[in-house]
Amino acid sequence: MGREVVKFTPALTPILLTCAVAACKPPPTDADLSRDMPQTAPTFASDPLPSPDTEGAIWAASPTSEGRIIYGIPGDPALLALECMAGQGELAALQITRLSPADENAGALLAMVGNGHIGRMEVDAREVNGQVVWQGEEVAADILWESLAGPRQLTATVPGAGMVTLNPSPLPGLLIEACRTGGRFLVPETELTPVP
Repeated sequence: MGREVVKFTPALTPILLTCAVAACKPPPTDADLSRDMPQTAPTFASDPLPSPDTEGAIWAASPTSEGRIIYGIPGDPALLALECMAGQGELAALQITRLSPADENAGALLAMVGNGHIGRMEVDAREVNGQVVWQGEEVAADILWESLAGPRQLTATVPGAGMVTLNPSPLPGLLIEACRTGGRFLVPETELTPVP
């Protein structure tokens, strides 16, 4: 058996020269660009806050706003607020506020888990009464609110602001239903407790 001989043809010369030149050069990098790029100071999020103790925490009607309930330990600052935002000619929405410090211009997902549902919604750092806290809203008809409407304990978590355990109460479900139907939010006498 003889050897196969590959004949060199002049037509292959430009291709071979291109390959040889490309093999000698290093691949492109963006190292040279770094000299022209302005240096910006890195920004860091604040240290995460621990989850608050919610033993004895309750839902109560807000003393300052009809259609708003707040959650917390009586005598302590509120941890969470839920409010019906009924607009003229617009779909009613529910606004949730996690009353915890937030970094300016930050955004996050608030997760509510419980009562057989998981609800997630975007919240932003907003100034409320001179403090920057987490706040967001979604139409009242959205299924994400179902986790708040049930009879069992649930959790509400914002990354960096800890997990709030929400003790059972009929008030969130009553507010959600009133907001969805356009009815008046009435607090049952059995739920008239000291405001947190």
